[in-house]
Amino acid sequence: MSTPENPSFSQSPQFSSSPFPQTLKLPSIHNPAPLLPPPISDCTDDNFPGKPEKLSTLQVFPNGFHSNLTKESSGRVFIQDPPWISSLYMKSLLFRSKNRSEVKIEFQETERRKYYLLRRRQIKAETEAWENMVEEYRELEREMCEKKLAPNLPYVKKLILGWFEPLREAIEKEQNSQRSKKQKAAFAPFVDALPADKMAVIVMHKIMSLLMMGGKEDRCVRVVEAAVQIGVAIEHENPQLLAETKKCQRKETVAETEEDSKKEAAIMRKRVKSLIRRNRVIEVQKLVRNEECKSWSRDTQAKLGCCLIELLTQSAYVQPPVDQSADSPPDVRPAFRHFFKIAPRESGQNVVKKYGVIECDPLVLAGLDKTVRHMIIPYVPMLVPPKKWKGYDKGGYLFLPSYLMRTHGSRKQQKAVKTVPPKQMQKVYEALDTLGNTKWRVNKRILSVVECIWAAGGNIAGLVNREDVPIPELLSDDAKEVKKWKWSVRKVKKVNQERHSQRCDTELKLNVARKMKDEEGFYYPHNLDFRGRAYPMHPHLNHLSSDLCRGILEFAEGRPLGKSGLRWLKIHLANLYGGGVEKLSYDGRLSFVENNIAEIFDSADNSLNGNRWWLKAEDPFQCLAACINLSEALKSSSPHTVISHLPIHQDGSCNGLQHYAALGRDSFEAAAVNLVAGDKPADVYSEIAERVHNIMKRDSEKDPATDPSALLAKLLISQVDRKLVKQTVMTSVYGVTYVGAREQIKRRLEEKGLITDDRLLFSAACYAAKVTLAALGELFQAARAIMGWLGDCAKIIASENQPVRWTTPLGLPVVQPYFKTQRHVIRTSLQVLALQREGDSVEVRKQRTAFPPNFVHSLDGSHMMMTAVACRDAGLRFAGLS
Repeated sequence: MSTPENPSFSQSPQFSSSPFPQTLKLPSIHNPAPLLPPPISDCTDDNFPGKPEKLSTLQVFPNGFHSNLTKESSGRVFIQDPPWISSLYMKSLLFRSKNRSEVKIEFQETERRKYYLLRRRQIKAETEAWENMVEEYRELEREMCEKKLAPNLPYVKKLILGWFEPLREAIEKEQNSQRSKKQKAAFAPFVDALPADKMAVIVMHKIMSLLMMGGKEDRCVRVVEAAVQIGVAIEHENPQLLAETKKCQRKETVAETEEDSKKEAAIMRKRVKSLIRRNRVIEVQKLVRNEECKSWSRDTQAKLGCCLIELLTQSAYVQPPVDQSADSPPDVRPAFRHFFKIAPRESGQNVVKKYGVIECDPLVLAGLDKTVRHMIIPYVPMLVPPKKWKGYDKGGYLFLPSYLMRTHGSRKQQKAVKTVPPKQMQKVYEALDTLGNTKWRVNKRILSVVECIWAAGGNIAGLVNREDVPIPELLSDDAKEVKKWKWSVRKVKKVNQERHSQRCDTELKLNVARKMKDEEGFYYPHNLDFRGRAYPMHPHLNHLSSDLCRGILEFAEGRPLGKSGLRWLKIHLANLYGGGVEKLSYDGRLSFVENNIAEIFDSADNSLNGNRWWLKAEDPFQCLAACINLSEALKSSSPHTVISHLPIHQDGSCNGLQHYAALGRDSFEAAAVNLVAGDKPADVYSEIAERVHNIMKRDSEKDPATDPSALLAKLLISQVDRKLVKQTVMTSVYGVTYVGAREQIKRRLEEKGLITDDRLLFSAACYAAKVTLAALGELFQAARAIMGWLGDCAKIIASENQPVRWTTPLGLPVVQPYFKTQRHVIRTSLQVLALQREGDSVEVRKQRTAFPPNFVHSLDGSHMMMTAVACRDAGLRFAGLS
């Protein structure tokens, strides 16, 4: 067994001409030097001392003979090797030291080449995503003409392919007309900012993605939302903006290979040639001179988006399957239609307001959710670590526009972040860089299980059912039955609408997983919301999402489990199983795992055709991943050395209440949320559920004639559990209202399915919400008092027409963005749009009610980012979960 080099060997040993050393200096008996580095705390070698200071108790004996030991020295024995063994070891050490630098240089060069290869792929993905889509549709067109492949195309691709050429021609015609009629630019500015085919693809994909998330019931999206999103997407692809991003990138990059420079130069030449072909001389000059380009205004984005939407409605058509006589004309109808809807009236409002929407034909959505996988997602997680953050718009993606904070147009918040001294923001930048440098990969075994379940129709393990609920039939003409039937039809349509959105969302997540499954690893650049909470910038597959995403993702960098790691893996599995197991003591959770070890092995070996124990877990896919990892370890001859890639969760106990308990130094509330040590975790949700149960028990004993709540209490008393009140308790410190609590509890009661009458369900939810909020007020009086004090402070500040501001512990300035909006009307080619702009007057009520939860959110976000940096310093990979 080779012995690791020890830094204590600072001098080279002297060698004679003899193969054996004559003057080899060995460690002294009285002052022995440790020959091995101190082991890690959970090292599997029991012969090693657990603490480095115990190395001084090792004894060295000449000739390997035992001698009498005192009690103080009788511990570990370290016998001196014969001279010839030491000689061979020293020669090997010397040989390794000569070659170490060469190996190190070769390794670094290999890693460097590998990095730049991935970096070139990342640049290509960020700068050529939409061009690649254009090429794909052009190739499909050629194949359709040559091989007649259109009938075999996936539904979504068949639709878009049919619209692509007409829309491209319409955009090209509009671009040409702009050159001859300059006044038209008022309604379609920058319509020639990109090639017509690229614009066509962006418009189609943006509209389809909005419809996928909208649902089947309305089949429409607001014109304002669609127009702005399309305008923003085209601005981000604008060659001027891309050139500016590249210029910043060149300044920040210390050294790049010649090949990378040539690659970027080729991309730039391609952009310039594209502009020259369209006679965009001014833009070419700016690009070549590296002049700074200004961001487009919201008006510009909306006007351009409306123009392109109008062209789409005029050029995109659908045709139902041929089921008509040969004599009748084909039933070809527009795929999209623009019309106005009446907005719901607000209290005290007399004027009827309308808003424009784009509605799609039912054929557009028919079968769409089953072929979403064929929708191309332009941007995926990064293949190389994100750029380090150095400013408001300097960091994150290499070339895509990236911003430190999601300000949603708040001018004062943007100004606060942009003008803060860079030194004050260093800790924020450091934390975001740490989160972004965590390397992830796809867990292929979990992905294969998900794919099998999804292909079979879903509806288990938290996956949505891939089939719609059938519309009920009307069985009677009775007025009451008709009314009841209409109500049930409305409910079924709402359920189907939700299923449609969930299916589309699941397909998009799986699509990203399929694309990334063969990558060695990938990264998520992070940025902040205005309160200072960090989130991944990639929207679909990330570790802050559902159990599906968290189960599919794992750390790319594996670590040996060790003794403590194996123990924590078992605790982690018990936590994921849930059902009250996660609230047992650590020993209780370990016993739970040991008692179910056969089920765990069966889940890992035969996930879909076995007993499927893992499906009973609250987080089934994460539980299955833990079962597989634990099974591999326990079946290994050396469990502690098995490499694990599994993230081990350390969850807070209602983080908001924890912060309030800490702020108030309230020991009673601190104990309820585990800020005080105990034998087993306290469960605040169970505590509140028990209090709710006791209140309902008292109410159920009252006379129903005098107290209507008695009947509701009798109905609900058997349905009160931890899950019923959890969401309300969690959101209580974030400003949940009575209406919000009512809706949360109503959803939980609907899931139980014991109350079928809608009126009774609503009344029960109202009663349960009142009781839950009352129980919260009893248990967390100090937290309520702090919330009230913070709200009073905000009211005083806002009454002076000033927004509430504060600076987080990491130095991030926060400005609450609640101002009265000003209605700004613009004319577009499609309709008159009313855009909302931030005014100068603050909303006093919103500033007051939002301050307590926002302040706690900012503390929570700061705490998480400080933990990330601390874990990095300790050599641990960290990912913050919501």
